[in-house]
Amino acid sequence: MIISILLLIILYLLHQYIVAWIVYYNNTDERFGDSIWRWTYDYKVVGKRDISDLDDKPFVRMRRIRNRTVSLMYCNFFVGFTVFMSFLSHLLILILA
Repeated sequence: MIISILLLIILYLLHQYIVAWIVYYNNTDERFGDSIWRWTYDYKVVGKRDISDLDDKPFVRMRRIRNRTVSLMYCNFFVGFTVFMSFLSHLLILILA
């Protein structure tokens, strides 16, 4: 149970670090928007089609980095959820035993 608590603390700190990076990427270009939980291709870019690598190479590269960061955040979130469920089960066993 102590290991679960330590893992939860570490995962929380890691989550805060990842969210800080996403906020940083959101502030680099106004086309990213303010959402933390969405990938950037959900946002409409002004024009008839989405920006390709040939049109705006720095933005597309930054968008790919941000998308990987959001994916890492989702992975961290679900690992944290699993560890939290393990912690709760151990806590209930301790309470009910």
